[in-house]
Amino acid sequence: MIDRYQLRYFLAVVDHGNFSRAAANCHVSQPTLSAGIAKLERFLGTPLFLRSSQRVELTGAGTRFLDHARRIESEFNLALQAATAATNHPELRIGILHSIPAAFIARAVSQMRALDPEARIELVDGSERELVGHVARGRVDCALTLVARGGDRFLEETLFDEGYALALPANHRLAGEAVIEAEALAAEVMIVRRHCEALSETSRHFTERGVRPHFAYRSTNDERVLAMIAAGLGLTMMPLGYDSPGVVRPRLAGFNLRRSIGLIYGANAEALATTPPALIAALRTAVA
Repeated sequence: MIDRYQLRYFLAVVDHGNFSRAAANCHVSQPTLSAGIAKLERFLGTPLFLRSSQRVELTGAGTRFLDHARRIESEFNLALQAATAATNHPELRIGILHSIPAAFIARAVSQMRALDPEARIELVDGSERELVGHVARGRVDCALTLVARGGDRFLEETLFDEGYALALPANHRLAGEAVIEAEALAAEVMIVRRHCEALSETSRHFTERGVRPHFAYRSTNDERVLAMIAAGLGLTMMPLGYDSPGVVRPRLAGFNLRRSIGLIYGANAEALATTPPALIAALRTAVA
């Protein structure tokens, strides 16, 4: 018999790309997860993964098993939702990308309350990879995350598109400039937003221009980053949607990367795109 935890371990390895990240996502040790996968493979009588020191890939049998595993997990989640569909059950479970400004989410929630004061929701924060896994497994109905990335795994809806800009203290010597060359920041102290999807592109942009700054702070908390910038600790790159007192947002010359933010819908939640609950309607309104 296949136990559900074995399916969860298998899907976690597929979604996270390796055993260590999958184990962390499942809140178990790597040996425990590996033992569960091995037990599943023994039951099925075939290896599911090709393992090497650098990567983990599905075997042919693993690829064939994947669709069935996702379907079983999805059906289990639907059964669980049906069994617990009492008054305390959220109307909508939605994942939120870490790098989307809290002010934008708060504005949408406020508009949701105006549309439907009784609306019940559950917000689940995560990285892009984590949210994709949550949607695939039915942990959330949909996710507000990066879209237009070239995949067709989920139904997508683009809400807005934005670029990136510097974030400087308002009293910085260059605060009055509309556009700043990277070379002008060679002596500056910087802050690293460790969860930023543009981190590698930003680093390459500065490195190619011979700029290798000192880093005073590394964080995944954007509100704290903004507070540290306003206090004069350093500067950083952020999506244009971020704004805060004491912080100015000049452009970085030659840095033209943009991102698309929107909703991805789980296979069993695509109807939400045409008959949206209050929060999805509010998210659409918040960017109108």
